[in-house]
Amino acid sequence: MSVSPKPRPVLDVWEYSLGYDTEDGRVDALKKVTLRIAPGETHAIVGESGSGKSTLAWAITRALPGNARELGGAILLDGEDMLSKSPRALSDLRGKRVSMVFQDPSAALNPSMRLGDQVTEVLIRHRGMTPKEARHEAEAALTRTGIRNPAQLMRRYPHEASGGEKQRVIIATAFACAPELIIFDEPTTALDILTAQQILELFVKLREETGVAALYISHDLGLVSRIADTVSVLYQGEVVEAGDVETVFNRPEHPYTRRLLEALPRPQDRIAVAEPKIETPLLRLDKISVRYNDPGWLTRLLDPKAKAHLGAREMSFDLRAGELLGVVGESGSGKSTIAKAATGLTPFEGRITFDGRHFDRREDFDRAYRRDVQIVFQHPDASLNPRETIGRILSRPLRLYDIVPAAQVKARVAKLLEMVLLPPEFASRYPHQLSGGQKQRVAIARAFAAEPKLVICDEITAALDVSVQAAVARLLVDLQAKSGAACLFITHDLNLIRQLAHRIVVMRQGELVDSFAAADAERPERADYTRALLNAVPVAHALSPLPEVPVK
Repeated sequence: MSVSPKPRPVLDVWEYSLGYDTEDGRVDALKKVTLRIAPGETHAIVGESGSGKSTLAWAITRALPGNARELGGAILLDGEDMLSKSPRALSDLRGKRVSMVFQDPSAALNPSMRLGDQVTEVLIRHRGMTPKEARHEAEAALTRTGIRNPAQLMRRYPHEASGGEKQRVIIATAFACAPELIIFDEPTTALDILTAQQILELFVKLREETGVAALYISHDLGLVSRIADTVSVLYQGEVVEAGDVETVFNRPEHPYTRRLLEALPRPQDRIAVAEPKIETPLLRLDKISVRYNDPGWLTRLLDPKAKAHLGAREMSFDLRAGELLGVVGESGSGKSTIAKAATGLTPFEGRITFDGRHFDRREDFDRAYRRDVQIVFQHPDASLNPRETIGRILSRPLRLYDIVPAAQVKARVAKLLEMVLLPPEFASRYPHQLSGGQKQRVAIARAFAAEPKLVICDEITAALDVSVQAAVARLLVDLQAKSGAACLFITHDLNLIRQLAHRIVVMRQGELVDSFAAADAERPERADYTRALLNAVPVAHALSPLPEVPVK
C-alpha cells in the first residue's frame, strides 16, 4: 500500500540568518531560523519586540533595508528560491503570490489615493483586469470582508474611514489575487477589542474559504491560541521552541516560552492594592459633556442641520483616594475624551469636583490642580521630547512645582529612575535610546515626580509586549501603593484591568453603560455591551495551567 507524499510547503525557511550593519558593528537579527508552512496552515511567530519577528517578514517578502546582510540559509516559496530572484521578479510576485497585512492600516494606505483605487490598482497590476472589471471585483472583495456599502467606501480617502474599515480594505487587497501566502504583522494591535475580534473572525472565514497559508506575527499569545495551528517562539533572533499550539502552550519546554505564558493577564490573579478605606470621593465628574467640531455661524447658515459631535454625553462617576478605577470601551467610546476633560486638555460642560473644590470650566484649573492631576499617555514617543535627555524631562515637574530645592534635583531624578526600576545613568540618555517599555517607565516617573493625588493612565500598556505590559502594570500598582495616589486607568484590555482595578466603568458612544466592582465582572446583571467586551477578550481558554515541573 503506497503512502501519498506530504504536500510541498508553501513556505520553507531553512537555517536563515541575517544581520544589520550599524555604526557599532554588525547586529545579528536572525540566527539560523527554520520553519515550514503547509498549504492551508496558519503558523504563528511569537516573541517580544526586538526578537526578529518583523525582520523575518521583511526577509520573506525581500523588502530589506540597505544595511541588511544575509548570512546564510534559504527561503523557498513553493520550492522557488526567493533569495536569487531579481527585483523585477519580486515586484511581480508581491501582491500576487505573497501578500502582507500590516500592523497600522493608516501607515499602510496611501493617504492621497481613494480606498477603491488602492484595491483596483492591485487587480489591474497582477490580474490584468480592465479598470471596470477591477472596480467590480474590488466591490465584491470588500463585500466579502463585511463592508456594508463598498461602493461608498471606495470613494473615500483613508482619513475618512475608521481603523476597522481601513484594515478590512488592507485584508481585501491581500486576498484579492488569491496568493499562496499571506503574512499578517500584528494586524489587530492598533484596533479596539471589538473591532479586533471582527477582524480575526474575518481572517478565519477567508482562510477557510480560500485555503491560503498564513504567517501570523503577534505578541498576543491568547490571540494566537485561537487562530494558529502551529507556532514558533522567537527569542533574540532564534527559534527557541516550535510545534503545534496546544503542545507548545500547554507543555512549554523553554524558560522564555514559560515566561511569556506566565505574563498573560489572568483576571483571577489579582495584583491590585488594598481596598481604599476613605469613602469620600477625591474626584467626581458630574454630567460631563464634551463637544467636538462645533459648527460656527457660517456653517449653521449653510447647513441648518449641522451639529457638534458629542465625545462624552453627561458622564457621571466618582473616584476615591487610593482607588484604581478602570475605564473600558471600544475606540470612539469617549474614554480618552474624559481623560482630556479631567486634565484640562479639552473644554467641557458640567462640573468636576476634586478634593472638595468645584470646577465648571477648564480655565478654572489652577496650578495646584494641575500638579495634583497628572496624565500618562499611550505613546511615550509622542509625549517625551526627543530633544531632551531623560534627566531634563524628569527635572521639569520638579522645578515647575518646586518639589525639591534646585541643588537636590539631580539626586531626585536618580531616585525617580530607581523608583521605576531604571539605572541612574539613563538620565543622560535621549528617548530614542530607550525601548518602548523603558520610555513608558520614564513617562510614569514623570507623572509621579509631581507627587500627585491622581494619575490618569490612557492606554499605557496597549503598545507593549505581554511581558513588558505585565511589568509596567505591576510597577504602577507598586507606585500607587507607596504614594497613596488614586488612578484612573483607561484601557480596552479587560483581562488586565480586572487584575488591577477596584471598580470598572464601561463606556459606549460617549455614555456610561455599566459600573461594577472588578470581582462582579461576570455576574448576570452585567449590561449586554459589557458581556460583548468580555466575550471579545482573546484569552487562551484552551490552555491548561502550566505544570509545576522543572524546566529543561
